[in-house]
Amino acid sequence: MALLRFVDMKAHRGPCSLFSFTRRLVHRAQALSTLVSSSALSPPSKAVVYELHGPPDTVTRVIDLPPAEVKENDVCVKMLAAPINPSDINRIEGVYPVRPQPPAVGGYEGVGEVHSVGSAVRGLSPGDWVIPSPPSFGTWQTYIVKDQIAWHKINKDVPMEYAATVTVNPLTALRMLEDYITLNSGDSIVQNGATSMVGQCIVQLAQYRGIHSINIIRDRAGSDEVKERLKNLGADEVFTESQFEVKNVKSFLGNIPEPALGFNCVGGNAASLVLKFLRQGGTMVTYGGMSKKPVTVSTSSFIFKELSLRGFWLQRWLSTEKAGQSREMIDRLLGLVRDGKLKYEMELVPFNNFHTALDKALGKLGSQPKQVIKF
Repeated sequence: MALLRFVDMKAHRGPCSLFSFTRRLVHRAQALSTLVSSSALSPPSKAVVYELHGPPDTVTRVIDLPPAEVKENDVCVKMLAAPINPSDINRIEGVYPVRPQPPAVGGYEGVGEVHSVGSAVRGLSPGDWVIPSPPSFGTWQTYIVKDQIAWHKINKDVPMEYAATVTVNPLTALRMLEDYITLNSGDSIVQNGATSMVGQCIVQLAQYRGIHSINIIRDRAGSDEVKERLKNLGADEVFTESQFEVKNVKSFLGNIPEPALGFNCVGGNAASLVLKFLRQGGTMVTYGGMSKKPVTVSTSSFIFKELSLRGFWLQRWLSTEKAGQSREMIDRLLGLVRDGKLKYEMELVPFNNFHTALDKALGKLGSQPKQVIKF
C-alpha cells in the first residue's frame, strides 16, 4: 500500500512543514492495512493541502494520500472538477469566519463521479455524477469518501465546470434575488461588481424573470468590451464608476424604474453608488467586499430615504432549516444552464497546473475568468 509521498509541484514557493500531517496519514495507512481483507478501500488520492494558514501560493502543496476505508454507508467519489473561489483563498489565509483547522485539504465545492459505494448505499451507483450538498471542505483532491447523505445526484447533461460551480455563486445570486423583497416583472435592480460570477448570474436570472438590471463596473482598459459582454448576457445598462461623477445618477435610468433592491460586493465608493440609485425605502444587500473598504452611508440616506442595509452569507443560509431546499434550487439552476439561459466565464485548468490556476485566482496575472481545476 502506498504511503504518503510529497509531490513538490512548485518548490520555489518556500518551505512548509508537513511532518505532522505526514505522520497522521502514515498511521492511517497502517491502520487501514489491517482492513484490506474485510473492507473496501478507495484508490490512493492526490490532494492540495496546507499545514498552516498563510498566503495560498506559499503554504499549499500537492501530496499523495493513502487509500481511505469505504464503510457501508459511504460513497467514494472520483472528483471531476472544482473551482478556486475567493472564499477558498480566504480559508487558507485563515481570515474566513468558518474554516477547517489545518492541516486541511483545500476546496469547498465541485463535482465528481461515483467510483464505488458501500453495501448499504441506495440510490447512487458507480458512474453517477454527484456534488457535495451542502458544500463541504476538501474538494481539491482526486478521490473523496463521505457518507451518502453528503452527496446530491445530478444529471450528466451539463458541462462539468457548471456542475462544479453551481452551488456557491449561482445559488447566492438566486437567493439574494428572492429573499429580501418581492420583485415583479418590470421592476429593476442595481449592482456593482457586475463582472463577478455572482454578478453575471444576477443579470441573467433577473432577465429570465423580466427584471431590469443596472450594472456598475470598475474603470479598466477594455471596458467597452466588458459592457458588451454583459449586455449580451441580458444587462439593460452597464456603467463604469467614473460615469457617475455627477450628483443626479438617476438621470442615467432613462425609462427604467428606480430600483428597490441593490447588491454590493465591492464596498467603498462602489457601494455608495448603489445606494444613490435606490428608490425610497430601498434595500442594499452586501455579500462581499472586494475593495476591502467599508460601506459608508450618509445620514440623509437613512433619515430621508429610509434605506435598509442587509448582508448575505451563503454558508449561514445553508446551515438553517432552508438547507434542504438547496438541492431543488441547484437542479433548477442546472436546468437553466442546460437550456442556455445561464452561463458565465470560466477556464478549465488541469490539476497538474494547479499553482498556475492559483496564481490567476490570486490576481497575479491580471483579470482572469473563474479558475476551475479539472482532475
